[in-house]
Amino acid sequence: MTREEKFALLQEVFDTEEGVLRDDVLLADLDSWNSMTKLSLVVLMDETFQKDLTAAAVRSFVKVADILDFME
Repeated sequence: MTREEKFALLQEVFDTEEGVLRDDVLLADLDSWNSMTKLSLVVLMDETFQKDLTAAAVRSFVKVADILDFME
């Protein structure tokens, strides 16, 4: 999966427009970084990437790049 495709998935999860999410964006600065988004991210990782995303891992994410790295 390309980086652009991963960004497209994250845009759906975060319910943002194209271009809002970038590698260097701090998650804390996003209004949509809430419990529902985190739960959607857990489901995305499981269904799309077959990866278990723990609560500890979610708490460790600081930037969008951290999520993209986890998708690898």
